[in-house]
Amino acid sequence: MTFAPQIKVPATYIRGGTSKGVFFKLQDLPLAAQVPGPARDALLMRVIGSPDPYGKQTDGMGAATSSTSKTVILSKSTQPDHDIDYLFGQVSIDKPFVDWSGNCGNLTAAVGPFGISNGLVDPSRIPQNGHAVIRIWQANIGKTIVAHVPMTNGAVQETGDFELDGVTFPAAEVQLEFMDPAADEEGTGGSMFPTGNVVDELNVPGVGSFKVTMINAGIPTIFVNAEDIGYRGTELQDDINSDPKALTMFETIRAYGAVRMGLISDIAEAATRQHTPKVAFVAKPADYVSSSGKNVSTSDVNVLVRAMSMGKLHHAMMGTAAVAIGTAAAIPGTLVNLAAGGGNLESIRFGHPSGTLRVGAQASQVDGEWQVTKAIMSRSARVLMEGWVRVPGDIL
Repeated sequence: MTFAPQIKVPATYIRGGTSKGVFFKLQDLPLAAQVPGPARDALLMRVIGSPDPYGKQTDGMGAATSSTSKTVILSKSTQPDHDIDYLFGQVSIDKPFVDWSGNCGNLTAAVGPFGISNGLVDPSRIPQNGHAVIRIWQANIGKTIVAHVPMTNGAVQETGDFELDGVTFPAAEVQLEFMDPAADEEGTGGSMFPTGNVVDELNVPGVGSFKVTMINAGIPTIFVNAEDIGYRGTELQDDINSDPKALTMFETIRAYGAVRMGLISDIAEAATRQHTPKVAFVAKPADYVSSSGKNVSTSDVNVLVRAMSMGKLHHAMMGTAAVAIGTAAAIPGTLVNLAAGGGNLESIRFGHPSGTLRVGAQASQVDGEWQVTKAIMSRSARVLMEGWVRVPGDIL
């Protein structure tokens, strides 16, 4: 029997924020994968090593967590006044699909640096020293993100002393501005609050009825008070991920919340839309020890937040969820805002399993509707490996 040889595709493996992903230039992909469809999905799944019934992704570049089962496709922007078009694919670990329904805020930190280093940005837009201001078109959600990329002697500065909880080593800071972050999700009328309310009562069969804030900002997110579902907000990964009943509960909440938000029409559809919406639970500040052994005290944070990603508790915080947290905190009356003390909060520091993170948002009410002009946070990014990724040639 004859087997097709492996093909190699130019790729770069990059850490962005608390995530890692395989980055491609659109024109470097095989022709069949340069357009959306089954060929592209098949290629990306094989690159990452999915679907893997063992849940390990041993035969691919993934590392068996939602934070490391990610792909990015970049190209020169087709949008006016933008530098880079950014498309993100969240690859399921154990199921055969790629979820294109949302952005990855963590990997966003690597988009500008990659674009500069790989010729996707006009050289006239790049200073020798200082910061390159890169306008990114986030194609999954149709939004603009502005990245401030540090430059030294004409090259991207990756090393530095910026520390990010959830990442072991310091690096250079990349500030990100998520412009008009309220998501224009189909079925929600483009509203930041799809029900028109900052707080709703959500009835979830088998779980109960409790208050939620459902918001489309950064990424569609369902916020729940920790105490309403039996938690304190100080939990670490193993407290949730080792409990099958807890995981089932969160997935059920996510499915019913998705229907309520208008993202899906039937709860069965949630199984094929794992990336969105997110579910997060919030609590007032409390002392706890982070996963790295760092003491986080009540005085260090405004609020505690834990978030689920692809069916598991995230080890730190998704960047897009951080945008949702900052946006919700800035709007009086949301569960996040109330847990953080209420009132007008333009920036907060929240506690997550790996430590703390500061995020800010500018919110105002126009004709009775809440609007957010931008949300701001800082991340870092570093190239880990570059060259070619190889996959069996019969995948396409």
